[in-house]
Amino acid sequence: MSFILDKYNDIIWKRYDPRTSDWFLVSAPGPLLAIVAFYVYFSTSLGPRLMKDRQPFTLRKTLIVYNFIQVILSIYLVYEGLMAGWLNDYSFKCQPVDYSDNPKAMRMAKGVYLYFACKLIELLDTVFFVLRKKQRQISFLHVYHHAMMPVCAWIGVRYVPGGHPTLLGVINSFIHVLMYAYYMLSAFGPEMQKYLWWKRHLTSLQLVQFSIILVHNLQILFTDCNFPKFLAFLLCINAGLFIYLFGSFYVKNYIKDNNQDKMKKDDEKLNGGSSNSSSKSNGHSNGYDKSRTKMD
Repeated sequence: MSFILDKYNDIIWKRYDPRTSDWFLVSAPGPLLAIVAFYVYFSTSLGPRLMKDRQPFTLRKTLIVYNFIQVILSIYLVYEGLMAGWLNDYSFKCQPVDYSDNPKAMRMAKGVYLYFACKLIELLDTVFFVLRKKQRQISFLHVYHHAMMPVCAWIGVRYVPGGHPTLLGVINSFIHVLMYAYYMLSAFGPEMQKYLWWKRHLTSLQLVQFSIILVHNLQILFTDCNFPKFLAFLLCINAGLFIYLFGSFYVKNYIKDNNQDKMKKDDEKLNGGSSNSSSKSNGHSNGYDKSRTKMD
């Protein structure tokens, strides 16, 4: 037990980046873990119970504004990540962390911190699901993804606010530009649905994203790059798990369901019947819904 405590104290209190250690919510893991724990509790237990006997909220205007802000923040994060390193200076093969007070190094560190803040803001995705009584959307994949990303980002800010792992933030922010643009458009109402045919491709992009991250960090394990191999290993494990979860979601919702719909239509044609169209959820959208709801 003493060995574990000594190791914990060594990692938490001795190996951090002094440039970022006194930034808000970065100095210790306790506040973040409390936020994440309450998020999971609210999303899976408290929130649904509070909404059980209430009409769901529409939150249409709120969602439009919220998703627009997320698009702008994501665009800014992509820009900062590129300008602070990945456009010209960083190596895709091996990029150690610059712990100096160099302006570009500090610019990247501040970008990583903003990315961390955005992961906390994104917990509102699930809060909106709860308020709109979209409990089917609050899957294990959704909750795990939203709970883990702030933790990963916190580790980045406190220990490696720059260098090799920041490619994850740039790619993820680019995906979020498209994702929150989709959510914003869907929040306008059913008249926008004909322009949102590309919903399934968001999940495909998520799979591409984590595949790139997996390969990008896997190479560190087999080179002499001056970057913590254990951290690269954890990033590989996390990326692999997300590939499995998003891949399972894609197969279930876009391959198996499509095959079942096709078989159903074929049976109805043979029986002289007709099929009614049905819509599928992508498991983590926060757009418009036609059910009876309260206005925000």
